[in-house]
Amino acid sequence: MKFILGKKLEMMQIFDEKGNVVPVTLIEAGPCWVSQIKTEEKDGYNGAQIGFEKIEKENKIKKTMGGKPYRYLREVRNGGDGLKVGDEIKVSIFEEGGNVKISGISKGKGFAGAIKRWGFKDRAKVHGHKDMRRVGSIGCRFPQRVIKGKKMPGRMGTERVSVKNLKVAKIDPENNILAVKGAVPGRKGILLEIKGK
Repeated sequence: MKFILGKKLEMMQIFDEKGNVVPVTLIEAGPCWVSQIKTEEKDGYNGAQIGFEKIEKENKIKKTMGGKPYRYLREVRNGGDGLKVGDEIKVSIFEEGGNVKISGISKGKGFAGAIKRWGFKDRAKVHGHKDMRRVGSIGCRFPQRVIKGKKMPGRMGTERVSVKNLKVAKIDPENNILAVKGAVPGRKGILLEIKGK
């Protein structure tokens, strides 16, 4: 399995061979380093721990992180075949035209009502009606309580989101840039996990 960590840079447009405009998201993908190998005998499963953004200097960040040499550490299961500790993973492991799955934390939108959060329909805007954007009835005769998981107003966003089958539009190995067709979750600068087949 191909796996790399990256940071979301921005969205832009490029032109394909036919001259059509393609919206892409630019991701600074890697380089990453293998920091640990998980084995069935020792850990109970196979996998690899990947580090992203080396911290070279002894600064406040390294001290607060307990002396870890990387700013970000993530683990991929069933993906450590043929890797050794210290191996470098670059964006060149992907090929243009291939599909990837990208996971990240979505943008936080604060407290939102049921119409924005769940897509509920607004009520009729007529005379004498004061409950325009409210949820409406939330209870029932039995049981005499609100059922768990009821779709109601609350915090929206800031959740882990995965987008599958995103097409790799372009790769720039010199600058570690991966251009993916379409949008990926999260704001600029968010950490992304990129998996290929």
